[in-house]
Amino acid sequence: MTAATYWRALDRFRDIVTAHPDREAVIYAAGRTATGLPAYQQLTYTELDDWSNAIAENLTAAGVTPGMRTIVLVRPGPELYAVLYGLFKIGSVPVIIDPGMGLFKMMRCLQAADAEAFVGVPEAQAVRIFFRAYFRRVRVAVTVGRGFWRGPTLDSWGRKPTAPLPVREPAPDSDPLLIAYTTGSTGPAKAVVLTHGNLSAMIDQVDAAREHVAPGTSLITAPVAGILELLLGSRCVLPPLIPSEVGATDPAQVVDAVRRFEVKTMFASPAVLIPLLRHIEQNSVALPTLESIYSGGAPVPDWCIAGLREVLPEQARVYSGYGATEALPMATIESRELLGDLVERAHRGEGVCVGKPALRVRARIVAITDDPLPTWLDVDERAEELAVSRWIGELVVTGPNVSTRYLWPEAANAIGKIADGETVWHRTGDLARIDDAGRIWFCGRKSQRVETADGPMFTVQVEQVFNVVPGVARTALVGVGERGAQRPVLCVELEAGADQQVVEIGLHKRQAEFEVTGKVTEFLFHHRFPVDIRHNAKIGREKLAVWATRQLNS
Repeated sequence: MTAATYWRALDRFRDIVTAHPDREAVIYAAGRTATGLPAYQQLTYTELDDWSNAIAENLTAAGVTPGMRTIVLVRPGPELYAVLYGLFKIGSVPVIIDPGMGLFKMMRCLQAADAEAFVGVPEAQAVRIFFRAYFRRVRVAVTVGRGFWRGPTLDSWGRKPTAPLPVREPAPDSDPLLIAYTTGSTGPAKAVVLTHGNLSAMIDQVDAAREHVAPGTSLITAPVAGILELLLGSRCVLPPLIPSEVGATDPAQVVDAVRRFEVKTMFASPAVLIPLLRHIEQNSVALPTLESIYSGGAPVPDWCIAGLREVLPEQARVYSGYGATEALPMATIESRELLGDLVERAHRGEGVCVGKPALRVRARIVAITDDPLPTWLDVDERAEELAVSRWIGELVVTGPNVSTRYLWPEAANAIGKIADGETVWHRTGDLARIDDAGRIWFCGRKSQRVETADGPMFTVQVEQVFNVVPGVARTALVGVGERGAQRPVLCVELEAGADQQVVEIGLHKRQAEFEVTGKVTEFLFHHRFPVDIRHNAKIGREKLAVWATRQLNS
């Protein structure tokens, strides 16, 4: 019989419930006020504890056991946190995925998860029923919302347990806690196994990043941030947003939430921060309570960081985070360190400085190769190749928050992990270098490097040089042709109202100033770059390469 377990970090949650039972845990948008702004409701820590206990009780009665994988397709909101905490309390393993990756790609990923339980909104349940062959092992299905078929719903279970939960033992740190799929924006989506120890380490890293200061009220636009913040005692504010269109979030509603609830900390992608900055500048809005911003998903443009520093209180901190589903966070850097010589160096083509490795994370650089590197001996055999690439190589990391394996596809473990005795290094797929101060300089994705006849070119290095040209919103370097003989082409997205001819003159002038940009053969103007589904910030260079090829061949 499987031992009854729970996630040890929930002890923090119980301490908060005991000490602050009436503190708001989740403050969420629900409808609109007469003025058109969002109306908010709230869930206290006690209510969230009771609700997740009721879910845990009913899932257990339905046959959900420790270690059983449970697909969770629930929109960001109080229901999501209640379901996740309920699963964590009984040792079941939630499987999280972005529906925005497309139906059939998502179906293949969920089939590979081999789950036996399914918690989802009615639309998700309809997909499960219609494509039942993909979910043959599912024997427990719970609908979040009003279902149109027989079966339990979250509402039917109520929000209070009928009895105390049975005593459980904390699971070992090595046990799986969560299965999270990568977006598949720069390659096939992979099922990442995050253990009890991985998520516990993330809590410690978030706590350390804010210098162990009580979080107060946090605005959340990424669910994983909410999971961690609740375990630190935060009041989590969830503004209205569409998960697959985070960039469409109304900045006026973000400002309203920050001001209404006196938000101290904000977690957001550049796709949220850029419109927010513009809104603040255009409307002369003050956000006096905001003390820190943490951004991730893609590098935040330095002009955006500088702009936020101008409009926020002087003591406020703006952190640019760097991480991945497999390793969150890997590094962070604060605006005061970044804005200065580091930005100037980025504009000269050195890449983007993402800061020093996060707490207890170790980082190294290995030679650029698409081949597996099973052991560190294989890494050492290629060490001399780093000199050829100017000490730029693939970044690999290890640490307590870093996932050591994929659930699916199994082949991803061979290509994505390196064994070093008892230590497992994760290959990030990112190209970078580490300077003498131990800071990581991000140079671009390995899969997006441009292989010319004269050697490789790295996307972010080149783009940072051109992004400062007036009228340029952003740029993307892509390769056209066969690898090893690719033409480096720069795709350019203009700012609204910019004169294309004037911008093109500026691009040519800028190109002539730097060796790293000299090989670019063409400038192509694109009306709007494709971006990733999760953060709406990572540029889809693979799609742009196809577009550029058509443009040059037409």
